[in-house]
Amino acid sequence: MASETTRQPGVTRRMWRWLWSPTARFGWGVIFVAGGIAGVMLWGGFNWAMEASNSPKFCLSCHEMADNVGEEWVRSTHYNNPSGVRATCADCHVPKDWFPKVVRKIKASRELYGHFTGVIDTPEKFRAHRAEMAERVWAEMTASDSQECRNCHSEHAMNFEEQSARSREKMVPGIEEGKTCIECHKGIAHRLPPRDD
Repeated sequence: MASETTRQPGVTRRMWRWLWSPTARFGWGVIFVAGGIAGVMLWGGFNWAMEASNSPKFCLSCHEMADNVGEEWVRSTHYNNPSGVRATCADCHVPKDWFPKVVRKIKASRELYGHFTGVIDTPEKFRAHRAEMAERVWAEMTASDSQECRNCHSEHAMNFEEQSARSREKMVPGIEEGKTCIECHKGIAHRLPPRDD
């Protein structure tokens, strides 16, 4: 039987000693704690930047958006309506779920590229590329079954009896046919791009 003085410390005690024993300069515990704090700060900064870039102030900070689609949005029912509900840029163009949101932010860098390289820096150039940009947004909304629309508009909560006859005549068959919102509601917040027919 080993005496009390020669017995090895338990696994927990050895881990604890290792955790706080110094490396060349710091204990492992200090390194882990500092790394954890740095990780939380980096994650918080990243999340702050993601949310800040969802604001209309950010979206309309470049003149291409402010002078073109921003003015249209301000005149649309998504901005100004009797109920006081206002859909922002992010409500329609940025998914709510985290991973799709990051993917959309990466894709949005295409607009930044266009801004900094001068591809869309004048109203004329913006109009020249408008159909292409709109088609890209419509394709994404179709692929997501217009989830951005459905975040606010639920067909199950719609009262078709209160809608206008024209709306009811279009909405009910559209829902029954399985159409997605963007198929019928292109141009609801922004003018439709000119057609090349």
